[in-house]
Amino acid sequence: MNMHIITNYQANAGAETMLSRLLRVSAEGALVASLFEVSERNRLLAGEATRCEALRIGSITKTVTGLGRLAQLITREQPRVIVCWMYHAMIAGVLAQKLSRRPVPVFWNVRQSLDDPDALSRSTRAALAVARHLSHLPAGIIYNSARALDLHRQYGFANRNVDVIPNGFDAVAQPPPIERAPKIVGIAARLHPQKDHETFFRAAAIVSQRRPDVRFMAVGAGLHEDCIAVQKMLAASGLPASSIALLGETDDMDSFYRAIDLLVLSSRTEGFPNVIAEAMSYGKPVVTTDVGDAAMVVGETGEVVPPTHPKALAEGMDAMLQLSREAYAARSAAARHRVAEHFSLAAVSHRYNTFLCRAA
Repeated sequence: MNMHIITNYQANAGAETMLSRLLRVSAEGALVASLFEVSERNRLLAGEATRCEALRIGSITKTVTGLGRLAQLITREQPRVIVCWMYHAMIAGVLAQKLSRRPVPVFWNVRQSLDDPDALSRSTRAALAVARHLSHLPAGIIYNSARALDLHRQYGFANRNVDVIPNGFDAVAQPPPIERAPKIVGIAARLHPQKDHETFFRAAAIVSQRRPDVRFMAVGAGLHEDCIAVQKMLAASGLPASSIALLGETDDMDSFYRAIDLLVLSSRTEGFPNVIAEAMSYGKPVVTTDVGDAAMVVGETGEVVPPTHPKALAEGMDAMLQLSREAYAARSAAARHRVAEHFSLAAVSHRYNTFLCRAA
């Protein structure tokens, strides 16, 4: 039985989604220990063979007792290996394993690149600094992008047993039919400086001036009409409110991907952005900033532009929106093929199992 420690299994983001996918296709049961909470959605996605424990370490004062509870959990469950997802969980995992005195190998799973550390929250930057000093302790480190590996090594992460394993994705059995040239642009990202919605809104405003018939859709936590921060960014960008639908967080990403023609990633930093490959699996070409391994994922099927550059992002969108129906269909097919060839969930799951078994 493997044990996975994750910062917050209540969140609906890339790391949580990837963990759920791996658990769902695993041949053995597993235990997920969340430092904060566990959502019913993630519990269901992980499958019946997975048990979940929410430690609810909601403050610094609860950290010591939380680590003690995590150590007791390790002692009681006696997992074969422990995999820690994201910086806070990585720190908690190695410390709790030491407290438990159990000879179980601990692995780290780094889900973040360091293209722009200033875009990270203060708490994340602090955890990153601590993790650097502890990085020699785990039995191995998995990075979800080559860019993340390179930048963490430059930052000072010191561990010789490393591997780069990308995210994996299920094939979409019935992709939406292509009936016209593209005109609906989507973005899927929580409201956070790292995701740089300000650049997206400014780029969308430029595109809207050139192509008034184009419409935009935004999903993600915080992306709703009564959010003051979003209102300010929209007002500053000049994007007409009638041109964009702010849909907030959703569990129905299938409907979102089927509704859009083109996906945009405007982030300042990423590791392996799930949303890019997910959109491509639906046959949706992508315009992305050059962060993490985004350019590698997209390949020749989309457009790659510099981060924090609204004009460049607008040009990338415009290049895709001017495609004919036939040219767009070719890009769509190429995007689907690329995900199926390089990022299948079965192949990625096999790589995880091989690395953990070999290193353990």
